[in-house]
Amino acid sequence: MRWRGVPLDVLLAVSGVALDLFTTAHAGDTTYLPVEANLPMGLLAGLPMGFVRSRPVPVTLYLAALLVITDQLGSYTSNTAQILLCVAVGVAGFRSGRRGTVVAAAAAIAATAVNIADPGIALTVNSWMYSVLLPVVPAVLGAYLRGSAGPLEERDVTPDALLAAGGVAITVLSTWTTWHSGSQPVWVVGLLAVVGGLSLGVARRLPGLVLLGQGVLLVCADTYLNEAVNTCVILTLISVGVFAMRVASAAWLVAAYAAGCMLTAIAVVGEGTEVTPFRVGVLMMLVATPIAIGRYLGMRQAAAAAERLRAEEAARAAVAQVRADQLAERERIARDVHDIVAHHVGAMVLRASAARYTAPDGPVADALSDIRETGHQVLQDLRDLLDLLREPERQPHLLADPTDVVRESAERMAAAGLVVDLHLDPATDQAPLTARASAARIVQEGLTNVLKHAGPGTRVSVSVAPEGEGLSVEIRNGPPPTVIERLPSSGRGLAGMRERVRALGGTLSAGPDGEGGWLLAASLPARSAT
Repeated sequence: MRWRGVPLDVLLAVSGVALDLFTTAHAGDTTYLPVEANLPMGLLAGLPMGFVRSRPVPVTLYLAALLVITDQLGSYTSNTAQILLCVAVGVAGFRSGRRGTVVAAAAAIAATAVNIADPGIALTVNSWMYSVLLPVVPAVLGAYLRGSAGPLEERDVTPDALLAAGGVAITVLSTWTTWHSGSQPVWVVGLLAVVGGLSLGVARRLPGLVLLGQGVLLVCADTYLNEAVNTCVILTLISVGVFAMRVASAAWLVAAYAAGCMLTAIAVVGEGTEVTPFRVGVLMMLVATPIAIGRYLGMRQAAAAAERLRAEEAARAAVAQVRADQLAERERIARDVHDIVAHHVGAMVLRASAARYTAPDGPVADALSDIRETGHQVLQDLRDLLDLLREPERQPHLLADPTDVVRESAERMAAAGLVVDLHLDPATDQAPLTARASAARIVQEGLTNVLKHAGPGTRVSVSVAPEGEGLSVEIRNGPPPTVIERLPSSGRGLAGMRERVRALGGTLSAGPDGEGGWLLAASLPARSAT
C-alpha cells in the first residue's frame, strides 16, 4: 500500500498536535499563558505539519518563528516546536533543492540557538555547536535520502515509512510520561525519542549505521533515563533484525549477534541482578529471534530476486529462439522462392537466348534481347533477396547506380509503349544512397503500374529532384489514350512503396490528379525515422 495525498498530510498534522498534547499534559500555568492555552498552542504547532510535504521550507520558517515566540513566552510548546522543527528541516532536505535546504537549516539553527540560550546569557562555543548540529543532521539525512540512498533494487519507500512510523509510535507512546523526570530538558528527551524512532526508516539502506546509533542511544538511556531503556532495547532488536535481513555475511551476523547480546545485557543486568544460565539462555534466544526472522526475510528477498532474474533470462532466451525460428523460416521461404521462380525464369532466359540467335534483326530480336537481360536481372535480384533473408542485418547490394536504374526504367517503359518525359536533377547524386535507391525502386514500380493500368501510348512525366537533404519523386500520367481492359492487381506494389517510404520516415500519396490521370508523389528524407 502506498500512502499518498491528503490522508498522509492529515496524519502528519494530527501527529504533530498529539505530540504537543503529550509533552504539555503535565504542564500548568506559565508566566504569560494559562493552562487553557495548551490546546490552542498545540494546534498552532501541529497543524502546519499537514503542509510539510508540499511546502517544507515555509513550514520550517514558521516553526522556527513559533519556537522563538514560545521560548520567550515560556510555553512548554517550545519543546514540541523544537522537535517538529528538526523533522521539517529533514523533509526540506528531502524535497527541496540545495538553496531551500540551506534557508531552512539556517532558520532552524538561529531558532535553536535562541531556544538553548537562557535570557541574558551569551551562547558558548559548545552551545553554538549543538545549535548547528541539531538541525544540520536531519537536513543532511534528508538530502541523502533524496539521492541514491543505497543498493536496494526496489524504489518503494513504503516499508521505510512503516518502520519509521512504527519506531516513532513505540518511542513516544512508551516514554512520553517520563520526559519530565530526567535531568535533561523535555525537548531534548522528546527529540531523541523521535529521532530514535525515525532512524528505523533508513535501517534498510544503512543497517550498520542505524544499529550503531541505536546502540549508542541505548547506552545513553541506560545512563541518563532508565525509564526509556526497555523502549531502546526494542528499537535495538528491530535494527538487529533489519541488519540480518540486509547483510548475508556470516561474520557480520556473528558480530551483530554479539553486539545485540552485549547491548541487551547492559540494559537488563543491574547491580543486584543475579546472572543464571537460564537467564543467559533467554537473553541469547531473545537476540537470536530477530536475527532468524531477518535472515528468513533476506533469503526470501534473495530468492525472489533470483526468480526474477531467471524469468528475465528465460524471456530473453524465448525471444532469441523466436528470432532464430523466424530466420530459419525466412531462409526456407527464400530457398523455395529461389528454386521455383529461378527455374522458370532460367528456362525463359534460355529460350529467349535461343530464339534470339535464330530470329532476324528487328523488333522481335530487340524484344528477345530485352527478355534475356531482364531475366538475368531477375535471377540476380533473387540471389540478393535470398542473401538478405538469410542475414536481415546485411545491407542489400546494389547492382547499379540508382540514377542509371531510373534512366534504364524510363527507357524500357518507353520501348514498351509509354511516352516518358524524365526530369532527373543532376543534384540527386549528392543525396544519400538509401534515398536514391528507394527513389529508383519507386520509379520502377510507378512506371510499371502506369503501363499496367493505363496502357501503351500514355504520356508519363517522371521527376526526381532534391528536397532538403533527401529526394522528392513525382510520377504523373495523363488519361489512357484508348479504353483498355484493366489487368487484375493485388495492390501489393503500392503497399510495398508505402512501406519503403515509411521505413525512411517519409510520405507517399497516390490518387487521381483531377484531370483524368494519376499522380504518385513521394518524399524521401535523408535519415530513417527513429
